Amino acid sequence: MNRAVIAIDVQESFRQLEIWQAASDPDISRPVQRLVGDARAKGDLVVWVLHTEPGSGTVFDPDLGHVRLMEGLEPRGGEPVLTKTSHNAFTTTDLQRRLTARGIGELVVCGVRTEQCCETTARLASDLGYSVTFAIDATATTPREHRDAPSGRTLAEVLADPRTLSTDDIRARTEYALAGRFAAIRTVDDITGAAPTAGNRA
Repeated sequence: MNRAVIAIDVQESFRQLEIWQAASDPDISRPVQRLVGDARAKGDLVVWVLHTEPGSGTVFDPDLGHVRLMEGLEPRGGEPVLTKTSHNAFTTTDLQRRLTARGIGELVVCGVRTEQCCETTARLASDLGYSVTFAIDATATTPREHRDAPSGRTLAEVLADPRTLSTDDIRARTEYALAGRFAAIRTVDDITGAAPTAGNRA
């Protein structure tokens, strides 16, 4: 075992947000499950990471009950489930210690959000010396408002604003930022070795 799949923030918290209706892949658990199944079959480690904001009163506050894996995702025995309070999966967890103890040098990053916690984790992992594969179609994100956009707008208003960055644009930007610098950009089919078909296209 030299490889680990790091599944980041694939949690019910996001499904409670109105903006999730416009997510790039509302069923992100499906491609993540394909990666996890492939990793298990190959004897690779799977690490689950959940984002928490204790005491915040938001959907990321553990007391509200939404900080749990999305339906259909279930850790198996021996698969760590870590909680973080930072954007990346390393700074506020013992992830690096666990990976080092198992001699793991290659990471596959997937989860939510593409340009936020997933990309930040990939960048830091690369700087720490890991070989990183970014499973682009096993990440999901939501449209991003312009920094000067007024607060409190409806979802329809956010989506109608031409300054709002679309999920396609966010994904493209992440690919450009990571490729050749921090990570290899791959699809789920690339990683699992599956032939792309309508039935398994993530």
